[in-house]
Order: sequence, then C-alpha cells, then structure tokens
Amino acid sequence: MKTILITGGAGFIGSHVVRKMVKNHPDMQILNLDQLTYAGNLENLFDIESSPNYSFIHGDITDIPFLEKLFGEHEIDGVIHLAAESHVDRSITDPMSFINTNIVGTVNLLNACRHKWKDVEGKLFYHISTDEVYGSLGSEGLFTEETAYDPRSPYSASKASSDHLVRAYHHTYGLPVVLSNCSNNYGPNQFPEKLIPLAIHNILHMKPIPVYGKGENVRDWLYVEDHASAIELIFSKGVPGRTYNIGGLNEWKNIDLIRLLCGIMDEKLDRVAGTSEKLITFVKDRAGHDLRYAIDSSRIEEELRWKPSLQFEEGLVRTVDWYLKNPEWMENVTSGAYQSYYSKQYGER
Repeated sequence: MKTILITGGAGFIGSHVVRKMVKNHPDMQILNLDQLTYAGNLENLFDIESSPNYSFIHGDITDIPFLEKLFGEHEIDGVIHLAAESHVDRSITDPMSFINTNIVGTVNLLNACRHKWKDVEGKLFYHISTDEVYGSLGSEGLFTEETAYDPRSPYSASKASSDHLVRAYHHTYGLPVVLSNCSNNYGPNQFPEKLIPLAIHNILHMKPIPVYGKGENVRDWLYVEDHASAIELIFSKGVPGRTYNIGGLNEWKNIDLIRLLCGIMDEKLDRVAGTSEKLITFVKDRAGHDLRYAIDSSRIEEELRWKPSLQFEEGLVRTVDWYLKNPEWMENVTSGAYQSYYSKQYGER
C-alpha cells in the first residue's frame, strides 16, 4: 500500500482532494497534514474521517524537526502539496506569513523528500500553484505553461518562488516533481473571505457586498471538484518535470458574476428580483489589482484528456445550494466556533 501525504488537506481545495483520493484509492494510505489555521477545518471531512485508509496529522510544514519525525515514521511515496497562505489581501498586510509558509514550508518539504527518497522510483512531489504567478493579462490572450512569470502581489510572488524552487530541486537533485497552476476556484467549503462565499454570506444577512473598483477585473472560474479531479489525474499520470495549467474556461467580470449570484440568491430565497443587487457596494480597489487572468488548458486536455465538467452558471447554482443547505458550517467558520473546538484538541495556534 502506497502512502500519500497531502498537505493542507483540511482546507478548501485540499479537503476535496483528500476526499477524492480516499474514496477512489482504497489501495493508498492517505495522510492529511494540516496546521488547522483559520481556513483549515476538519468539519470539511467528517464524511471520510473513519475511513481505514485515512489519517489526520496536525502539524506545521515550517517546523523542520516535525517533518523529519513525520518522514521517519512513515514511508511516504508521494506528496500532494496544497498547504499555503492564499488570500491576496492578507498577503498585503502580512507578507511574512506568506513567505514562511509558501516558500520556507515548501523548501522544508522538498528537503524532507530529497533526504528520504534515496531511490526515487515510484516517488512524486506534486506542487499545486496558481495562475497569479503569471501576472496580469490585457483584454486578450491566455496564460500558457510557457508564459513568463510576473507576480504582482506578495502572495503571487511567494507562490512563484516556490514554483521555481520545486523545478530547481527537480533539475539539481533529480527529485521527481509535477506542478500545476490553476485559475480561481469556487464551490462548497470555501472560507468566506473569498468573493463568492463572502457575497453569499452577506446576501443572506442583507449586508453590503464589497466589490473592488468598478468590478471590471476578469477571472477564470474553476469548480473545485473539477480541480480535484484534475489533481488526481496529474498525480496518477502527469509526466515528471512537467507543468499543467488548469482552467475552468469560464471568464467573468467580477461585477457580472456578482449580479448573476444576486439573481440566483433572490430566486432561492424567494426575494423580489433585484433585492440582493441593491447590496452591491463599490469599494477602493486593491493595491496592485491584476486586471485579467485566463488559462489555456490545452496541455492537460490533450495529454491527460481532462476537461472541466461544469459551466459557471451550473457550478454557481450548486455552490449556492450547498451553502443554503449547510448554514451551520457557515456559522461555525464565521464565528470561529470550529477554531475553539480544534484549539482544545490540538492546542492553541
């Protein structure tokens, strides 16, 4: 039985990847390593926590002695590395936490693998990154795997640095690695600091929906379960040393997205059409706000036969339905109740 370490597995994307790997690969032992910071929540994984091929490990990838102990106790055959600080606004106010987790933490994991994997046959380090490393697009064009890096925020710069380090360990030490860079994810279990769950929460409570600038920034949106499927496929069949861009083929201006969401929410909540849209509040634009991101996913489509399964409108309805059916989850994460619970279990963070 192979043992696969998934870092950040209690987070938004990570929990969907963990669930998919546990359910689809009973022949693999899945270790979920998470520090359980504000965005890591084991409530995301209640449905698989008793599975015989699943274990949760509480720990910090910036803690070298902890990682040495972990890799000494387990014969880890593969790493799917999702643990990261990921919110651009937080990176602007606290860049050092992004440098420590996203850069130093990644190097610590790479070193742990390099020192442990004397024979790299059957081993793989899979690093998940973001399209934000490529910078900003104009009104035309797409990011490809050959697009030059041009990060514009502390967050994207920290992810760009970690990408370069992963590739450097492949070329310098022969470490088998794959990388992927994805567009904006959305779907169930996303912490409500991000645009879509924040807007859903605020609409529910008739609070202002903040939209940066004039809402003209464009993003490509990828349903989280489609992303998890792509990650599973890349981990199983990706070519070592290769990078794969994962996009949803769903470009939307922020303001158009929010108006669509408002219409869906009005219908679901039996409100008069236009009620939620009155909550839209334009706020001062984010510093260094990139205008447009758009992904060319042709490599993963051609080489691995992956395509997103959902168009944005369908995925957005599914997302709204999930949040409306799980008000306790939203209440727990917005109140911090789940953090208090896990602090008692694993110690103050």
